[in-house]
Amino acid sequence: MTKRNAEITAKTRAKSKPAKSRPSAAMRGAVSESLINFDIKDANLPEWISNAAFQSGGFPYAKKLKTTEYEEELRQLQIEQLKALDWVKRSGERVVVLFEGRDSAGKGGTIKRVTEHLNPRSAKVVALGKPTEVERGQWYFQRYIAHFPPRGEITLFDRSWYNRAGVEKVFGFCTQSEADAFVAEAPGFEAILARDGKFLIKYFLTIGPEMQMKRLHKRWHDPLARWKLSDLDFKAIEKWGDYSAAYEYMLKHTDTAASPWTVLRANDKKRLRLEAIRHLLKTLPYSGKDEKLVAQPDQQIVLPAATFLNLGGEENVITWG
Repeated sequence: MTKRNAEITAKTRAKSKPAKSRPSAAMRGAVSESLINFDIKDANLPEWISNAAFQSGGFPYAKKLKTTEYEEELRQLQIEQLKALDWVKRSGERVVVLFEGRDSAGKGGTIKRVTEHLNPRSAKVVALGKPTEVERGQWYFQRYIAHFPPRGEITLFDRSWYNRAGVEKVFGFCTQSEADAFVAEAPGFEAILARDGKFLIKYFLTIGPEMQMKRLHKRWHDPLARWKLSDLDFKAIEKWGDYSAAYEYMLKHTDTAASPWTVLRANDKKRLRLEAIRHLLKTLPYSGKDEKLVAQPDQQIVLPAATFLNLGGEENVITWG
């Protein structure tokens, strides 16, 4: 790591201090009726949503990370990733990385930066659609197992078997007993993966309600991004509380020593991407690691699940003094 890059990393952490701000109305309880009633098809996003978006959900920073700082550090982290992938290939490791979170939280964009300069033969992305009739008759985990990596490869899941604990539960695509059975079975399933020698790394991306609305609105009005929206996305804010309860229950009951959850605060996409890559590199025990570059991730952005829940989880992640 060059002196210049070290200075950028230190500057990014030192200058970007957490903001001491009050939460939005949505953060003090249920999401406001005004937010629920806003139609993302409306041409203009109300100023009050735009103004509240960045720090909604208790996001600890007041300003976005500067693009110049982001791009230079991202490049260095992506170079470091090549070392990690080389280690995976040479040692025959099998790495499974899950990205979960609300719609528009930034899962796809983060995965894109993780894999951008990696050999696609060795680092593969899986984003499954609705299960087929055959898959619906299988053991729930079965269709995901089919995409697990062989030795020497990494697989990144853009959503995973945890659909059952989130969207399927919230919208009634599974029964309550099926959702409960999943939460009870998932830790055992993941313990088997660990005993089999797989690295399983689980990320949950969290954003505030106004930020989610802002991003959904932007998607609808961008012809190149509208395809990302599904019918369920239009009910995302209306179902905010249901999602919060489902995700918090999921994190509480499936966060284990064998397969812990790491929560990433995602209102600032630049910070999200840098810290996700940094944490991933910190987790993998590859040789030749640049310890200065892959330092302790920003603890305002990267949290253990237990810390996230103790701070209030999806409803009250607040850090002002």
